[in-house]
Amino acid sequence: MSRGDGRKLKLMVVDDEPDNLDLLFRTFRRDFQVFKADSALKALQILDDEGEMAVIISDQRMPEMNGTEFLGKTVERFPDTIRILLTGYTDVEDLVEAINSGQVFKYITKPWNPEELKSVIQQASETYKFFKQRTNALRRALRRESLYNDVVSALRESLDYSSMLQTIVRTLGETFNATGCCIRSVEEGKLSVQTFSFGGEGETVQSWLSQLEIPMQGVLESRETQIQQGQNSTNTITEIILPLTYQHDLLAILALYQDNSLSPWSEDDIQLLEVVSEQASLALSQAKLYQRTVELAEQMRNELKVASQIQNNLLRQSWPEFDTFRVQACCHPAREVGGDFFEVFIHPQGDIWVALGDVSGKGVPAALFMASAISVMRRELSQENSPEPDQVMQNLNSILSDDLVSNNHFITMVLARYTPSTGHLAYANAGHIYPLVWSHQAIREGANRTPSSVQVEPTFLKTRGIPLGILPVWRGKGDSFTINPGEVFLVTSDGITEATVVQETTDGSPAIRSMLQQEGLWKLLQQQEQLNLDGLLAAIREHNPVQEDDQTILSLEVLLTDEN
Repeated sequence: MSRGDGRKLKLMVVDDEPDNLDLLFRTFRRDFQVFKADSALKALQILDDEGEMAVIISDQRMPEMNGTEFLGKTVERFPDTIRILLTGYTDVEDLVEAINSGQVFKYITKPWNPEELKSVIQQASETYKFFKQRTNALRRALRRESLYNDVVSALRESLDYSSMLQTIVRTLGETFNATGCCIRSVEEGKLSVQTFSFGGEGETVQSWLSQLEIPMQGVLESRETQIQQGQNSTNTITEIILPLTYQHDLLAILALYQDNSLSPWSEDDIQLLEVVSEQASLALSQAKLYQRTVELAEQMRNELKVASQIQNNLLRQSWPEFDTFRVQACCHPAREVGGDFFEVFIHPQGDIWVALGDVSGKGVPAALFMASAISVMRRELSQENSPEPDQVMQNLNSILSDDLVSNNHFITMVLARYTPSTGHLAYANAGHIYPLVWSHQAIREGANRTPSSVQVEPTFLKTRGIPLGILPVWRGKGDSFTINPGEVFLVTSDGITEATVVQETTDGSPAIRSMLQQEGLWKLLQQQEQLNLDGLLAAIREHNPVQEDDQTILSLEVLLTDEN
């Protein structure tokens, strides 16, 4: 505390008028150790020499540096000092700045009333002493905190619940030099059967442990600390039973026992134990939450495995072999389940329906909409008369749009109907990537020609409408074309075209990682002598170690036969 001779608080008065300075000095010299300064610069020098003042009284109007500026310079060095500003009536406009920058406690107008001034300074000194007491108490608390930092560190070593219980009882028993210590967790309002203990194996400790049931039950019911002190012929015996509570949740009951006359627990030791027990409660709560999180995570993993299997079952894994065409499809979700899907549906009239869709988002929400879309689509495709693809899109949108819009999801999708007898393929595209059509036969034939041969290029089917779930009524139209023998109709999800792949360079420079895009996909397709989607997707995934999106691909290839 800022005291001059050990009894009086230090007070500084700053004023460029000698009469005022002497008057202030005489007024307070009996109760304070007073320092005088006739300028702000001299006052700063005195502060350098004497250190912190309890109270500073400064005039506002002074040459070289006014009172507001001077007091502002003392704030950072001496934050606990109480500052009083003397000001004339015409200086009121400076008060806001004085309060903000100089942290002025009070301002007094000139000429001042001596009794009023004494009252203000008395109040200032009491305020200073109060703040100093609080500061000192905080420093003691910080020193006290250093005593149990090691305890807290030990409690944070493990998040396993059982290990945490054992850590608490061992650490507190060792830290507080307990003869015996034990802890029992509270589960559903009852003490658990299992007891974690620390201490010697002597008869005294074992006897104490055997008698703890009743007092622990009492703390369980009252949720209040019980302290029992007594004496035998040689020692002071102390027993403390504490409830470990976090946010009104009773987690465990802790008991400590000391039978040691050499270092009995003091009142401060007991208070420190109560503080440390709060940290133990927090650590135990975190361990319990971690244990529950691990259990839920394991439960979720098991449920996602089941969901993944259900989703795989929804996607047709096999279909009949056909003599004149071949359908291939595969899907790899980015997570256990995803929003990509494909469908191969054989209509009783002989039409072959193929579809590939992508629900926005990933994970379980997308998977739920994926399941709904497949279910609704299969119902639409199973009509007695094979419908038009654009009509199916309209019906899908009408049925799914309310749920999609309310959950901020949408579906992009390509749906195509192939008629083997005519080679006619009708399709509709709801905001999906453009499908590709090309002659795989021409690629194989071109590989045997000279390099100057004309390069085969794919045809992108660019007739497209909006995604499902954007508007109440789907806007788009279908299109159709004839797919000839040797040609392939292929559609992918954006998880393939946006996959990051490694592109090797020819000049020896480091490889470049970039998106595959449709151009890169086309290069990979040209390298295949026979179209194999599983091999194609494996090649893409080989250079794409972190899969960021679901990857799905589907093709319909018209085969060359003796008949055509």
